[in-house]
Amino acid sequence: MGDKIGKDLAEMKKKLNEYVDKGRAVNFHGVREKPVIAVKPNVSQIKPLRKMKNCDQHFLAVDCSTRTLKRANNWGVYLLRTAYASVKTRKVNWGYEERVRTVIGDMRTRYRFLEDARVELESVMALGLLREAGGVDYLLLDGASYFGGERKFRTFLYEKCEGDGIKLLAISKQSPMLHDDKGRDFVATACGLSPYVTWVYHPVAKANIREHLYGNISVVRLCEDSPRVFRCDIMGYLLREGGAVEELLSPLTSVSEDPRCLGYPVALWLAHDFSAPSDSKLLHYYDLIEETLGSVGLLDVLHMEELSCSFTDEIHGVKHPFEWERIGHV
Repeated sequence: MGDKIGKDLAEMKKKLNEYVDKGRAVNFHGVREKPVIAVKPNVSQIKPLRKMKNCDQHFLAVDCSTRTLKRANNWGVYLLRTAYASVKTRKVNWGYEERVRTVIGDMRTRYRFLEDARVELESVMALGLLREAGGVDYLLLDGASYFGGERKFRTFLYEKCEGDGIKLLAISKQSPMLHDDKGRDFVATACGLSPYVTWVYHPVAKANIREHLYGNISVVRLCEDSPRVFRCDIMGYLLREGGAVEELLSPLTSVSEDPRCLGYPVALWLAHDFSAPSDSKLLHYYDLIEETLGSVGLLDVLHMEELSCSFTDEIHGVKHPFEWERIGHV
């Protein structure tokens, strides 16, 4: 091991040791757009969830993936695949829709556009399914409960769920904005405090429609055999009549024991899995785009723009951007 690497590792050890010991400044500002939520943990806000082996509730989940088909420094062409999974007892139904989106702009502009396009497609698909299917007890969204405006879920979906008495929950795969009072990861802190095996910490923060936050933020552990803990936003209308949050969330334990996604609601995992297009499908769209651009005389000039930003791909042995590029690298 070289001297420089040794120094890097020593610096890493020092910095992470200081972080674990002291946390970080709560008012730290990184490149973030959503507000940081810093809360002093309170063990009295942790309640046990009742483990449910069987449940006849109908769970519906939606998710959308983005894959890069072609891109240059100033534009990109992307495949957005929106999928749903419907789970009741052991019966699963699913489906998907695919759209191709072309975005002009720099990387940041494209990222913002695609983020908004995904939540629009998810909101529209979920609304259509609720209108057609009926009998849905829980709608699960991937992400935080921000509604109304750019890059936020659409309020028409919230209004539909509220009007029909559907239990709308937003569950995030990761929660970088939640911190304890020392600036450390709140989800991990809550997990260390809980005396229960399955539990909910509620509320971390309450719904604030003025800030587009439509749900009370909670943290949940849904499976005894999994260390995974997730942020779960509970829409404000679900608790207006004084209902117990434990009873609302306990049915999720019945769908969070699939070995493929232990501790995570299987309906959301399936929606995520079904939203992933196959390599053959991506190649099909890639060839279709090349054929279309070639037919109007644009392929050669745009190919030169692709070459100006794809050398990094080439030296890593990547022929097509979708071979390694997911949203976040647009």
